[in-house]
This record gives sequence, C-alpha cells and structure tokens, in this order.
Amino acid sequence: MTNKQQHETDVHLSIVGGTRLTGTAVHRRTVTAALIGGLHVDLTDVELPLDDELRITKLSLMGGVHLKVRPDVRVRVSGLRLGGVSDEGPSTAGGPTVRVSAWGLLGGVHVERA
Repeated sequence: MTNKQQHETDVHLSIVGGTRLTGTAVHRRTVTAALIGGLHVDLTDVELPLDDELRITKLSLMGGVHLKVRPDVRVRVSGLRLGGVSDEGPSTAGGPTVRVSAWGLLGGVHVERA
C-alpha cells in the first residue's frame, strides 16, 4: 500500500449488481452499497504489513460477502444480517487483520483461505 492509499476510502455504489475487488493494491477502507448485490474481495496478492488493519463495510438488502485471504490473515466480522459466517480461522498465529462490517437483510459472510 502506498501512503496515499492508506488515507483514502474506496467507495462502490450500485442499485443491482455486485462488486469485485482484486489485484495487488487496496485502500485501507472500502465501502460498498447496493440494493441487491454481493461483494467478492480477493486479497491473496495484496502485501499487507504484519500489524496492518483493513476495514471493509458492506451495505445491501440482499447479497453476501466472499472474502479470499492468505492463511496468516485474521478476519473479524461484525454487523447485522440474516446469514451466517463461514471462516475456519487463520492457519498461523499473528498476521494482518481484515475487519468486515456486513449490514443487510439477506446474505452471509464466507472467508476462503488460499
């Protein structure tokens, strides 16, 4: 992450349709809002400093969150939604943290470790 990216918030808005975030760079904070649509985030190629923390906020009536992270990343999920959280937890101790706030009527949060 560059110094500029650390202080920016990335915002995605849509009425119908999901958001897909992939690549090697990410903002420290990401907010997505949609009436109907999920969020797919792949952080496996992003170099996160050991003590860093990313925040992802998802707002929608219907649509879940699919988060793909490396085995050493800790994921903390909060918010209110009708849907569960699927996460096996980090495979190793320590590592950066990703905080997901998922707010919506329908949709769960699924964490995949790659």
